[in-house]
Amino acid sequence: MKATSHHLPSTPGLLRRLGAIFYDSLLLMATWFLLTIFTLPLTAGQAIPAGNAIYRFYLLLIAIAFFGGFWTHGGQTLGMRAWRIKVQQLNGQTITWRQALLRFGFALVSWLPLGAGFWWALIDKESKTWHDRFSETELVLMPKKLKNL
Repeated sequence: MKATSHHLPSTPGLLRRLGAIFYDSLLLMATWFLLTIFTLPLTAGQAIPAGNAIYRFYLLLIAIAFFGGFWTHGGQTLGMRAWRIKVQQLNGQTITWRQALLRFGFALVSWLPLGAGFWWALIDKESKTWHDRFSETELVLMPKKLKNL
């Protein structure tokens, strides 16, 4: 990887990443609850069965829009901002929608074998997860903001 400055950005550790994921999962669940309101007229206000494939697809689209929207516009979800993590292309630019879709899809795959795709960051020489590698993106640790005194 080529550095454009004299020092390389720091890579966030696995615990910091998991902290951001936890924050974002709470925000995503709240978003799902809120946007489920739009499905109620279709069911006459009745609960949607948990196994309903159309509803699950709707929730998946919301999740893709949630993460993809944040990642392609500033590189940070709210959870990532709280934990000072940013996703970017390897050249430091904001990621594309194609990369966001690849990252999202491979992040789902990374969870399947007991989170092996995430644990991979502990042995990877650049601390990258499977979805970092497959989407050609990277996470960087943002510096702490200095408080104005």
